[in-house]
Amino acid sequence: QVQLVESGGGLVQAGGSLRLSCAASGLTKSSSGMGWFRQAPGKEREIVAAINWGGGSAYYTDSVKGRFTISRDNTKKTVYLQMNSLKPEDTAVYYCAAAKGRVVVATTTAFDYWGQGTQVTVSS
Repeated sequence: QVQLVESGGGLVQAGGSLRLSCAASGLTKSSSGMGWFRQAPGKEREIVAAINWGGGSAYYTDSVKGRFTISRDNTKKTVYLQMNSLKPEDTAVYYCAAAKGRVVVATTTAFDYWGQGTQVTVSS
């Protein structure tokens, strides 16, 4: 059974930083993809960043390029999202997601498992 446990959310002032962690267990394929999504009140869930365990370049949505970094620790089976220069519009519930296979196009439907979400609030 796949489990994704997120941590690291919280309240931060604009311009600050947070690092989210997602500990994954039960994934059987070393090449499966991982992603971070977010959902703000009244808005649809959107992709933030994605990466494949087996390597390759990471994907970022335009609004976070240059500010957020997704990384992975294959030994710990943990994926991180380092968020710098945070803005009030980054406020959302952030979800970790895992795909059964390699992710080519990072959309919501490409992922099969989801974490419970962690709140990130950026004050102005």
